[in-house]
Amino acid sequence: MANSAQARKRARQSSKQRAHNASLRTAFRTAVKKVLKAVEAGDKAAAQAAYQENVKIIDRIADKGVFHKNKAARHKSRLSAKVKAMA
Repeated sequence: MANSAQARKRARQSSKQRAHNASLRTAFRTAVKKVLKAVEAGDKAAAQAAYQENVKIIDRIADKGVFHKNKAARHKSRLSAKVKAMA
């Protein structure tokens, strides 16, 4: 356990930040799954709408530094390719 007041405060802050980042990571994964689910359903219009809606969420989370911007770009690229590949 932290001994100084500064270390105790830092432990509180890091715990709070870790919980916040965990919720953002969950939101990121949920956004990706929503697009994948729409693609698997086979409705291209719904998949495109889901993609457009969730790209904003993915970008916002990457901007906060929870994920690297390249990781977000990689996911967006793969999701976009899946949506475009739909017949």
